[in-house]
Amino acid sequence: MTAAGLDLQILRAFVLAAREGSVSRAAERLHLTQPAVSLQLKRLAEETGLQLFTRTPHGLALTADGAALLPQAERVLSAVGDLQQAARNLQGTVRGALRIGTILDPEFTRLGVFLRELVESAPQIETELRHGMSGTVLAQVLRGELDVGFHLDTDGEGDSNATAPALLAARTLTRFTYRVVAPAGWGPQVLGRDWKALAALPWLATPPESAHHRLLEKVFGPLGLSPRRAALVDQEASMLDLLKSGVGLSLLRDSIAIRESQSHGLVMADRVQLDCALRFVSLAARRNEPVIASAWNALARAWN
Repeated sequence: MTAAGLDLQILRAFVLAAREGSVSRAAERLHLTQPAVSLQLKRLAEETGLQLFTRTPHGLALTADGAALLPQAERVLSAVGDLQQAARNLQGTVRGALRIGTILDPEFTRLGVFLRELVESAPQIETELRHGMSGTVLAQVLRGELDVGFHLDTDGEGDSNATAPALLAARTLTRFTYRVVAPAGWGPQVLGRDWKALAALPWLATPPESAHHRLLEKVFGPLGLSPRRAALVDQEASMLDLLKSGVGLSLLRDSIAIRESQSHGLVMADRVQLDCALRFVSLAARRNEPVIASAWNALARAWN
């Protein structure tokens, strides 16, 4: 018997006839006629060169060869059933690549929890993480270079880019406050001071794509002020190190500002602060694409 000659329907007929001990009952189970089942059993006997059944007054009985062959046939049918179930499962599986724009530290964005939820619910999705500044992530999402991303909304409602809200699907994850922080020992220059007085002090500037830049531009721009630039930095870790070294002022998230003031004596301005919101965004037109929809669902579980 060749592999090509092995027909699954013939194996099913053989297994059911052996279990039922009757061609008629096997035919009923298979929704076939008795002659059709008898023909299949005859074909299997010819292809194997074995006598598989003997007829008795009560129906069919397996021969020794038939009894030896039955477990093998059952295993083949079971394996085929497993294969078919796996194929059905894969038909409903979301697969593809997901490009994620990340910002800030992973703990704050719950990045690890988000990715765990995504991997557990859609293991066939391949993720690519790209860390950057908030404005860069937003621009890349709008250009289709990223599929989803985290973004800092400095306006409270939507982004300062007037075209962005209409194009974006967005969810606000949390709202927080930025505090103006100065090096240790700068209390007299910072405490009790307003924005105009603070503008005269040296600042750690950031690129236009950063949320820090957008927040401070909203404050100093209408006042016609341009803060003194002590250094230009684009990494939060570098900014914090320069603060501790006494180079100049910067914005820090309230939780970090409180922690660093307690552990390193950094000074928080007490008259000014800026509100911000962490958002998750994608293009609205792509919101229901399977891979992106899976990301949104994982995000909902991570933040609920």
